[in-house]
Amino acid sequence: MGYAVFDLSKVYLKVQKCDVAIVGGGIVGLATAWQLLQQTPDLKIIVLEKESEVAAHQTGHNSGVLHSGVYYRPGSLRAENCRLGKLAMEQFCQHQEIPFELCGKVIVAVNEDEQSRLHEIYQRGQQNGVNCEMIDQVRLKELEPHVAGIAAIHVPEAGIIDYKVVSQRLAQIIIESGSNVWLNAEVTEIQRQSNRATLVSTQGELHCNYLITCGGLWADRVIEMSGEKPEAPIVPFRGEFFVLKPEAEHLCNGLIYPVPDPGFPFLGVHFTKMISGGVECGPNAVLAFSRSGYRKSDFNIKDLSQAMTHVGFLKLAAKHWQTGLGEMWRSWNKGAFVKALQRLVPEIDSEHLIAAPAGVRAQALGRDGKLLDDFVIQESERIIHVGNAPSPAATASLNIGKLIAERLQKQM
Repeated sequence: MGYAVFDLSKVYLKVQKCDVAIVGGGIVGLATAWQLLQQTPDLKIIVLEKESEVAAHQTGHNSGVLHSGVYYRPGSLRAENCRLGKLAMEQFCQHQEIPFELCGKVIVAVNEDEQSRLHEIYQRGQQNGVNCEMIDQVRLKELEPHVAGIAAIHVPEAGIIDYKVVSQRLAQIIIESGSNVWLNAEVTEIQRQSNRATLVSTQGELHCNYLITCGGLWADRVIEMSGEKPEAPIVPFRGEFFVLKPEAEHLCNGLIYPVPDPGFPFLGVHFTKMISGGVECGPNAVLAFSRSGYRKSDFNIKDLSQAMTHVGFLKLAAKHWQTGLGEMWRSWNKGAFVKALQRLVPEIDSEHLIAAPAGVRAQALGRDGKLLDDFVIQESERIIHVGNAPSPAATASLNIGKLIAERLQKQM
């Protein structure tokens, strides 16, 4: 059954007071509003999104994977919310008739050195309750005939979805419930009083009794605007992608992932079947010169200077400069990108690839140069901030929203 996208540009906004204001119209902010309305239907909620549409940044530029939770540290918010969030997302999509597919994933070891790390990932998956199994080369070839590997983890429950469609449906439900979504509403000032907050935005002032911020790429700046200190500043990293031409799509049946390099904080290039059709390849990971730097030429002096003067980034760059140079080389040299893809699928050729839109990842960095690898939720009187929401935030969004809603209910 087809899904009609709800045109939010037709909604005109007049309300200037609300019970709860949510800054950020990505999937985490929208899921939080939806969960609050599930718990307390008579709440008046307004979501403020600075762009002209919801899901304009990380939500609308990711690979659309329904993550299983196989990688994440047992007991972490990522692990717990991924498992529960994935189930909630599947149930939501079934009820709303939003397409998704459990196409399965293989995490592939291409040499003996990677096999020990593969077993470590498998043990994490088992501890996290993920349906996964170690498979040999023969079984791997049955699942993905064109993959080069000596062993793999098969995760049959991993899937694909379009999170932008999910976000649009959440926004529609919020509006139909009597609450609202303000578009083109960039928050420029947050004034805190004893029993409320006032948001100054490009759509006017809004008075709210409680405030939740889900700023994504701008999370740290929104937190600072409220008078609080973010646990870790955001550094933007651009991930660049290619898509396979139709004649090469047979080279990938589902999701094909490498064994992560423990010496580098990013996952590495992989192959992703897409719910809309086709296969996406990537991403690399390079410093973005703008928090909305989807093109190599995008540049913002404030964003770049903040990243380059962040002591954590300087320590990260000093430790991983060789790998970082390799990522930059792949950014400018298609042949180098192809070579990285050929580790998993040797038949891939440069002529099989078409450049696709890039994404920008909001990466929270500690002063020690280590990436914050878990969700960060900061809470104070009448305000809850989502300071860091790394992958699998989209998969986990409905459960993250539930967690935030429950915390806010305790303050009400």
